[in-house]
Amino acid sequence: MLDSTLLPAGTELAVRLGAFVSVFALMAAWELAAPARPRRLPRMARWRANLGLAVLNSLALRVALPGSAIALAALAHQSGWGLLNRFPLPGWAALLLGVLLLDLIIYLQHVLFHAVPVLARLHAVHHADPDFDLTTGIRFHPIEMLLSALIKFAAVVALGAPVLAVLAFEVLLNGTAMFNHANVALPAWLEPWVRRLLVTPDMHRVHHSVIEAERNSNYGFCLSVWDRLLGTYTPAPRGELDIGLPNWRDPRSVATFRGVLELPFFARQP
Repeated sequence: MLDSTLLPAGTELAVRLGAFVSVFALMAAWELAAPARPRRLPRMARWRANLGLAVLNSLALRVALPGSAIALAALAHQSGWGLLNRFPLPGWAALLLGVLLLDLIIYLQHVLFHAVPVLARLHAVHHADPDFDLTTGIRFHPIEMLLSALIKFAAVVALGAPVLAVLAFEVLLNGTAMFNHANVALPAWLEPWVRRLLVTPDMHRVHHSVIEAERNSNYGFCLSVWDRLLGTYTPAPRGELDIGLPNWRDPRSVATFRGVLELPFFARQP
């Protein structure tokens, strides 16, 4: 197994922050240079709300859950907890399995947040964004983020995922969420090849359709294999793609900081 002591103090924060800033800057530049779709609202108006949510979520999680998935992975390793700590796997195999299984759990969590009405109202903050760009990938209600963190923590302990697997997964999840929500399009010759492995913007954009059947498909955030294997894959929209939720269109409730915080409690059912 991989040793949990391989990460020096401060490594997690440096790696995750460095990866986030790098991917954000790259996707923002790509969107500016070659946007795939015209915007409905001014970028800065939406970004104030979406980035404000991201900052609030980071602060709220640090207060509500002072630990981290990395710390729990280290504790699980030291205590022998979890599935992967029960078997003498080579380090590379534990790392690969840890990342794959965590990605599957996030896929299943995403399905759950669409299937359960009270969770769907929280998740509607993400889907009510009237435009689709990299900040949509970090636009989630704080309560959803707290529940997601608890699910992730439980998954890390239950799996006994190695520390490096958890760190790799965190970086991949954050990076691919910004990539597949970006308002960009891969070249037509390249997109099908990338989609075989990763969720691409064209694939995930279908998941943000106003059409419910399309919205209830393409749940993957990182790897595209789960949608294919579990029957939730939709290769393309049926026609002209419209983004958002049909009943939640008012910019005051879907594109302002106060509006998105109040949306699950005061807006009409999507």
